[in-house]
Amino acid sequence: MPVSRVRTIDAPGPGDGCGAGPEPVVPDLVWYAAYGSNTLLGRLMHYIAGGRPPGAARGCPGCRDPRPPRASVPVELQGAVYFATESALWSGGRAFYDPQARGRVYARAHLVTAEQFRDIAAQEMYGEPGTGPDLAPALRHGRARIGDGRYETLVCPGTLEGLPVLTFTAPWALGDVALNAPSGGYLRQLASGLLEAAAWDEAAVTAYLAACPGAAGTWTAERVAELLRG
Repeated sequence: MPVSRVRTIDAPGPGDGCGAGPEPVVPDLVWYAAYGSNTLLGRLMHYIAGGRPPGAARGCPGCRDPRPPRASVPVELQGAVYFATESALWSGGRAFYDPQARGRVYARAHLVTAEQFRDIAAQEMYGEPGTGPDLAPALRHGRARIGDGRYETLVCPGTLEGLPVLTFTAPWALGDVALNAPSGGYLRQLASGLLEAAAWDEAAVTAYLAACPGAAGTWTAERVAELLRG
């Protein structure tokens, strides 16, 4: 597999959104920075085209626009990924992103339409396509809490190729919630997605995931590697 270059997310400039201007325009295309199971393109496509992912407890209705991402590239974000709460889909902890925590996050940016991003965000909260959040506040302020749900806070860490990078996470910070170790099936999805991005080798990916708060102390790099092989 050819090695992909990790892409650099740029700090927003005037008129780019993500906190750079008072009235940003929501563009037709945005980069969805996935740091959890949606790093795996096949998993993301269940949110886009609909269906039930292998190992998941429920299916997804899909986006109104079922076309796959225009591109998927590896990126690294400032902050930390941690595992908390209890996933109804996978059991065990869910992945969350704290942009204010110290660290570096391995992620995969998918180029999708703004409508698709809104539909994906809605489905993360078991909502229906067409009920997703307004993106303008996150583009205006860099962060916007649009609800109390675990994935109803939007974060825009910058831009890539002139388009905003967006993701969603919880309203709380890493230190505000009890950690919960992820299940093996969920962790396998994350590891497979990061390896699919072809920017980090297996040793880097397994060590990274094993060190994430919530996984650390329960999972080791060796055990994560066994998930990939088993």
